[in-house]
Amino acid sequence: MTQGKTRDRRKFGRIRQFKSGRWQASYLGPDANLYIAPATFDAKIDAEAWLTDRRREIDRELWSPSSGQEERPSASFGEYAEAWLTQRGIKDRTREHYRKLLDNHILDTFREAQLRDITPLSVRRWYATTAVGTPTMRAHAYSLLRAIMQTALADDLIDANPCRITGASTARRVHKIRPATLSELAAITQAMPDAYQAFILMAAWLAMRFGELTELRRKDVDLVDEVVRVRRAVVRAGDDFKVTTPKSDAGIRDISIPPHLVPVIEKHLDTHVGAGAGALLFPSVGDPQRHLAPSALYRMFYKAREAAGRPDLRVHDLRHSGAVLAASTGATLAELMGRLGHSSPQAALRYQHVAGGRDREIAALLSKIATRDRG
Repeated sequence: MTQGKTRDRRKFGRIRQFKSGRWQASYLGPDANLYIAPATFDAKIDAEAWLTDRRREIDRELWSPSSGQEERPSASFGEYAEAWLTQRGIKDRTREHYRKLLDNHILDTFREAQLRDITPLSVRRWYATTAVGTPTMRAHAYSLLRAIMQTALADDLIDANPCRITGASTARRVHKIRPATLSELAAITQAMPDAYQAFILMAAWLAMRFGELTELRRKDVDLVDEVVRVRRAVVRAGDDFKVTTPKSDAGIRDISIPPHLVPVIEKHLDTHVGAGAGALLFPSVGDPQRHLAPSALYRMFYKAREAAGRPDLRVHDLRHSGAVLAASTGATLAELMGRLGHSSPQAALRYQHVAGGRDREIAALLSKIATRDRG
């Protein structure tokens, strides 16, 4: 357990306070063994009352080793995890992600196990064989298991969190991103169907997420002020789609459109988008009322990336390309965070990759400095 902030040595028993603010009570019984209260207490006075009851039982010779030891409720991990997922106040996309992690990576091992029977050893054995080839998924699964067990600890269902593997919640990126060059972006755009060429350009130059782009409507594009107003996103919910808020509060933003892209977007609106304010910019193929499914876009994009000689490029990597392009203008980290819709510097920094050829430019500038100083 976490070392307590406060210890209270008494004539009978001991009380200490944890960093969480809760209190623990313990005492030596007549048999010289240490007994600890079965649960921690919100207030010190409650811990004192528990000790007072134990002392009275000893004085009246009513004490037994089970005194004050209420039966701790038993719960299987599967039952508790289902309740945990239902009660969490999280976004639909996160809930769906957790659902898949539980079903695909966690429940097969721990579904029937009692929470208090899950040990650090069992967690290590599970981790050693879980999603080994997909380190990001593995890290997410471990983080979810640890979060559930941490809540069980707070609910006094277990004495300690068994998830203690250092570094297991982080993963090194397997897919090393090489942002698309301007010529590659042009080739990909040209190889896409006409109705989705603007999708590629906006994904890259505006660094937008897939769910933000597929929920964009005519009313969100302001060609007078040259901004795209991101207020919503769409996520897949089973066989349907659900409109929700962007990934984070920072995702609600206005993105300035690069001037060279304004006529492209204007032409797209005139040619491929319905007249109503609520018309989708990039609807499903053949159905202007339905959101574009990822699989439908991928089929088009995979052909286009082959034509550009970039079979490694993913749709989401276009956002990385946009971040690199923005960073190359000298934008500050705060400005990049605002444009990308990130709430933390750490998230924005993931997109600051070295653009192809940029290191050579830096080297050339260093030589100019050296030449100038010699002059």
